[in-house]
Amino acid sequence: MRADSGVTVVITLTDTAAEKVHELITQELTESGGETVLALRVAVRPGGCSGFSYEMFFDSETASDDMSKSYGDIKVVSDPMSAQLLEGATLDFTDGLMGSGFAIDNPNAQRTCGCGSSFS
Repeated sequence: MRADSGVTVVITLTDTAAEKVHELITQELTESGGETVLALRVAVRPGGCSGFSYEMFFDSETASDDMSKSYGDIKVVSDPMSAQLLEGATLDFTDGLMGSGFAIDNPNAQRTCGCGSSFS
């Protein structure tokens, strides 16, 4: 897949993840008055038990070098460093008896920790 700007898409959203992100953005916009356009920023930061950790949050600003991909009305953005570490990864959302939450399946991760939120 290619991003809107012609660069490689860094992370793919499953339909379930896209629906949950849409729900959360709608809720956030309703609570804040709805005047801002929000994108889901997926980033990789140094730290965590295994060397890197994932970070996801809604961002109202994007940089000129951010890589982005739209999934319907959801825009996902990543900075260039994170994009390299997330290339080919998939973001999913599960909701079950054992808990619910987002999970990233990253084929670039050589090792992950027990908590599932850091990798190397």
